Amino acid sequence: MPQYPPCTLERVWEAHGLPVLRAAIDLPAPAESSRIRKFYALQSRAYLRYCESFLLPRATAEAERRLEESRPFHPHQAELTGRVTFQEGPLLSLRVQSREEGEGIFLQHRGDTWDLAAGTPVSLGQFLQKPRRWKGLFYEAASADMDRRIRCCALPCREDWRRALRRSLNPRNFYLTEEGLAFFVPMYALGDTSLGVPTFLLPWREENCVKVKLPPETGGSFQKHP
Repeated sequence: MPQYPPCTLERVWEAHGLPVLRAAIDLPAPAESSRIRKFYALQSRAYLRYCESFLLPRATAEAERRLEESRPFHPHQAELTGRVTFQEGPLLSLRVQSREEGEGIFLQHRGDTWDLAAGTPVSLGQFLQKPRRWKGLFYEAASADMDRRIRCCALPCREDWRRALRRSLNPRNFYLTEEGLAFFVPMYALGDTSLGVPTFLLPWREENCVKVKLPPETGGSFQKHP
């Protein structure tokens, strides 16, 4: 799998002469598409604005509180990272993770799948034989996986995790891997922090989930194949 040169940024904010918030960004910058590079450059700047507008006031308030109480303070951390999870021809997929660490840890995931040739996103429906059944497919695969995890590991799930799972499924929350189509629900949707961001897999080469190919001569028209 190709390794793309990263788009990296770092920034430190201070208050009362002390660092209170550190932000680090590490996103890929595919040479094949200026549109995708521009997209992630804009995402980087937007993330720094988010850190300054929302995370910095929290970090500053905690630093001031700890100084008043003569307690040690560790700077809050914010990271935005992108990892390439799949590439085949012009099809590129990434998992983008936002991690915030302060008084606790909070994770968010986003899945991005691109047509490098056109510089445009590829939707979930391109990978399903019956796109309108996406929610049923996701729910069946995820609930079966959760049942296995609960039997094996006694996970600390919500009592109504099945209802919460169905409510939390989103057709945009996916990315591709060599094993299949990975999809996820938000942190805290099904239980406490020990579950992280619950992620599930719909394997390739099944009747419901297929890869796609993009022949150069099609000019951007995807064709499904098992």
